[in-house]
Amino acid sequence: MEFLRTAAMAILLLSMTFESGEAVCNMTQEGFDACKPSVTPPNPPPPSAACCKALGNADLQCLCSYKNSPLLPLLGIDPGLAMTLPPKCNLKLPANC
Repeated sequence: MEFLRTAAMAILLLSMTFESGEAVCNMTQEGFDACKPSVTPPNPPPPSAACCKALGNADLQCLCSYKNSPLLPLLGIDPGLAMTLPPKCNLKLPANC
């Protein structure tokens, strides 16, 4: 029950952040929206130019801190697919990611 409460609170905080126009790890809602098809199974398409541009401006170390978050699947994001995006955009993953 505590997990569900924590997950709901985190989703609420993320949605409030996006509604106020702030970025998460230097990625705006538009950046996340551009990348979402590429991290949503099954058969995700390659990342778009808009997605790669957003990732190029993002704080990848910050994004890596979410890779084991139980929130990603709740948001429809496959963490394994998300980890493949930077290399597909010719970006290097941080060493500890």
